[in-house]
This record gives sequence, C-alpha cells and structure tokens, in this order.
Amino acid sequence: MAHRIPVARVARLAGLSRSQVQRLIQAGTLPTFDGTVDIDDLVAVFPDTDWDADGEMRRVEEVKNRAFGRRLVELVLPDKHVLAERLYRLSRKYAAAERRAERFALRLRWLEERLGAMAAEGGAEAAVAADLRDWLRHEQLDGAKESDRIEAVLAGEGMMEVISARVRLEPDGRDFFVEGNDTVLEAALGAGIPLEYGCSNGNCGACRARLVSGEVRKVHPHDFALSATDKADGAFLMCSYTAVTDLVIEAGTMGVSDIPRQIIPTRVRAVEHLGEDVAALHLTTPRSQRLRFLAGQTVTLDAGGVSGRYYVASCPCDGRQVTVHVRRTNDPFARRVFADLGHNEDVTIDGPGGDVVYDSVLGRKLVFVAWDDGFAPIGSLVQHALSLDEGQPMRLLRVADEVGLYRDNQCRSWADAYDTLEYTVLSAEGGAGAVADRVAAACGDIAVSDVYAAGPKAFLDALRGRAVGLGMPEGAWHGLVMDRDSNAG
Repeated sequence: MAHRIPVARVARLAGLSRSQVQRLIQAGTLPTFDGTVDIDDLVAVFPDTDWDADGEMRRVEEVKNRAFGRRLVELVLPDKHVLAERLYRLSRKYAAAERRAERFALRLRWLEERLGAMAAEGGAEAAVAADLRDWLRHEQLDGAKESDRIEAVLAGEGMMEVISARVRLEPDGRDFFVEGNDTVLEAALGAGIPLEYGCSNGNCGACRARLVSGEVRKVHPHDFALSATDKADGAFLMCSYTAVTDLVIEAGTMGVSDIPRQIIPTRVRAVEHLGEDVAALHLTTPRSQRLRFLAGQTVTLDAGGVSGRYYVASCPCDGRQVTVHVRRTNDPFARRVFADLGHNEDVTIDGPGGDVVYDSVLGRKLVFVAWDDGFAPIGSLVQHALSLDEGQPMRLLRVADEVGLYRDNQCRSWADAYDTLEYTVLSAEGGAGAVADRVAAACGDIAVSDVYAAGPKAFLDALRGRAVGLGMPEGAWHGLVMDRDSNAG
C-alpha cells in the first residue's frame, strides 16, 4: 500500500513554500491524489533534497531562537498528555508497519527460494523462473538504493506528527497546523483564518465546531454546556480543545457583519517613531481578550479623553498585539502620541469599523498599493494574505510622498522571504493622475487581479478608473481613503 503525505506537510518536509509546491502540482510535475502526495513521487521530484537535514528540527530551533524569554515548551511542544498520545499512536503505526515488513520479507524469501527451485528443476518453465528470480533480486537492490532517502522522509513526517497536528477546515478546504500548547482556535487565528468566535475563554459557545475526523483533547475548562445531541454530533469548543491527531472540522468563518462592536482596555507597549511624521503605536490587550477584526478595518482609540480613528496596521493573526500608525497632524490624539503618551499608559479601543477587508478570490492575482501612511492598512492586508499562504502571486506597490518610505526594510524582507511577492517603489511626482498611470502600468495584468489600494481620494478615484478601463471587474476593487487630518477614511 502506497504511503501518502498531505501537501501541507510536503512543503515543510521539502523546505519549500506551499505556493512553490502548488505550482509543481499545477504544472503536473508533482502528482497528487485527494490532497496527498505519494512518497515515491516526492523522492523522485526532489532528488537533491537532503532529507537527513531534518527540516522539522531546524524549524524547532528557529522557534527556539525567536522565543527569547518565553517558554520553549509552550511554543513548540504540545501538552504532555497530547504528546504522550501522539507518541503512542506513532509507535503503534510503526509497529504495524514493521510487522507488515517482516511478513513481506518472509514472503519474498519464500518466493525467491521457490523460483530458484523451479529454475533448478529444468523444463519449459525453468528459464522463466530464472528470469523472474533475477528480476526480483534486481528490484530489491534498486529499492535499497532509495531506502535511506525514503526512511529520512518518513522520519521527518513522524517528527511532524509528534510536534504538530494538521487541521483541514470544511467547507472551504483551507488547512493549518496546531503547534505547541495552542488550541484549535488559537492556531487558526495565528494562521490568519478568521474563524467565528466570541469570548475565546469557554463561556459563549460561539466557537463551536463539528469534528468530522480525528481526535481532540480539552486543555482549557469551559462553562458553556454542550448538549448530549451536540456531543453525539461531534461538537466541541475550539477555544478549549487542542488537536491530538490530524483533524477535519466543520466551522464557520467571520465576515464583516459577524464582528460585534468591542470596547477593550489596552496598555501601551511602545511608541515607535518610524520617521519624523509617523509613529507606530503598539498596544496590548488583556489576556482574556483579543480584538476581533479583519485586515483593512479601523478602530477608534481614546487616551485620557482624547480620541482618534486609525486603520489597524497589524495582522488579525497577531493575537493580543494591536498596532496603528499615527501620522503627525493637529488631531488631539496624534498630538498626544507625539508629545507624551508613554509605556504602560491606558488606551481604550472601540471598534472595529469599515467594510473594505481582505476577501480575495483564489486563482486571481493580488495587487496592494499604498500611498504614504496608506501602508498601515495595506501592511495589515499583506500580512494577512501571507499568513494564509494560498499561493497567489502578489505585488506590493508603494508611493512615498510627504511621510517618506517608512518600513521599507520590512517590505523588502517580505519579498525576500516569499517567492510569491514582488515589491516596487514608485515616484509621487506629477500628482494623482500621473501616479495612477504608473501604478496601473506596474500592476501587470490588472484584469485578473484583486486590487487593494489606500491613499488620497483623488489618487484612488484615478487608479480605479484606469483599472476598470483595463478590464478589472468592479468587484475586484477595494479602496481605502486616507484622511490627511485623522489618519483614517
């Protein structure tokens, strides 16, 4: 029986991005069946891959190096009971494989001996038996040449099964990995998938999902009571359970209309000056709360009675960390940020607002355009798209005018790390119309692209007109107006 590996794990085993693997599949280079790859095809397509380098252990070491003061066990290793169950299941799996291999070896030995006896007996069948015996020996020798590489792949996959569990989300087909002590909900949000949830601490039941296959384990208590019928149907709370094995679950995702208004007290983690006229305000929410929002939305911030509205610059996958970019203006909140707002001070978040959010169609290209501090919502959208890792070609275009090209190194690092992302800086000379012409020319085939653009209204109107004229459907346009006086449209 062929050994098959999920495509999501193939990327990690081969040290490639999922978009690279998807391109190999689309080109017909890497055969797949129902979202899996045969191990023999995998070894054949990647003949130069050093499977013994143990990519999963390298990834663990990278997590360790990034962990700083946080406990490594919480970042990498699952709950001890989950770990014990995974090791037990893996040991049974390989014990069964070893038993089958022994039986197979005995049968091969018997067959070889029988063919040898038939060849020695002479007669009409002797030559055929001798040829079959020689072919069998040749196949065994050939198989031995590949055995080391296949064993290395199996060892790598075994390590992945111990360290993490893959979750496939139905009905949309996306998948993600549950690692460390994360719950299913935390892992999904960390991967940029906006699952429906409410309190995230087991009280409301809004994150209820149905387990289609696999096994989950409760790691956090919850007060919400599931009925006997719910339990019989496989219902569980994603905020309270982690994955013991690979899972298939049915769960809903959030849209703009599903997100309630939230008023959350936060503390200032840092005020980072990105230039003379822009500062990044980093906020941390309480442990029991995280801001539910979608990339492209705004929040209203209040610090001691002064308030302002801003686009969220961080990714929904950033957990309790919320960042906004504050432009130096006469807005009272902006003056407070640049004057004396300091570490650990109280800031209240009220939001989110806005209905221009990430809603791309698979198979279409993605174009992100940011004029000046329009990079705040565009940066959030780019991070969200990257975290989903859906393999779509992406182009990030930036226009630096009054506030300069801040966070340029971050954009370049994205382009270096992701082969799907191209980054280009364009001149602001000539005004809105001229810039719109340059952007439209740099977009490539804009007719098959979803366009997300943030900047002055005159520029957005001009760019939208150019894009529609070049064949872009109206529904593929997503414009976010930047108000020069308040940082958000």
